[in-house]
Amino acid sequence: MLAELRLPKLPDRVPVKLAISVTPELHHALTDYARLYEETYGQAEPVPDLVPAMLAAFLDGDRAFRRRKGRGK
Repeated sequence: MLAELRLPKLPDRVPVKLAISVTPELHHALTDYARLYEETYGQAEPVPDLVPAMLAAFLDGDRAFRRRKGRGK
């Protein structure tokens, strides 16, 4: 008999690597954001490390997306 643990099985945590191309303007803005991040928090983070958190924050803040996701679609 398997024990019933309070902690459920952990989800897949293997990162998926994406390669994207961005416009020069977006690259400049991301670089500026990374500089502001360093000024604010006193720790430099490369743009590729910031982008996943930025995308997650964007999706978390999109009410229409959250509503649709909540419906299982």
